[in-house]
Amino acid sequence: MAKILVSLDEQLLARVDRAARSRGLTRSAYLAGIASGELGAAPGLGKAPSVRRALRALDRLFQSNITQEDSVRYIREERDSH
Repeated sequence: MAKILVSLDEQLLARVDRAARSRGLTRSAYLAGIASGELGAAPGLGKAPSVRRALRALDRLFQSNITQEDSVRYIREERDSH
C-alpha cells in the first residue's frame, strides 16, 4: 500500500476527522472510501456498519487479552472443558 502526504486546510481536516470517527474509521480509511466512491471502485467489507462494529469488537478483544503464554494450551483447555 502506498503512503502519501496530503495538505489540507485545518478546518477541513477537522471535519474529515469528525466524519471518520463518527463512522468508526481511521482518517486514511475514510479518505480512501471517498476516493473509491468518487472513482467508482468498490469500498470493500468495511463499508457495512455491522462489519465495522465486529472489527472494533475484535480489536478490543485482542487488546485486552495480550499474553505471552502459549495460546495452543488455552485453546486445548477450552476445548477439553466441554
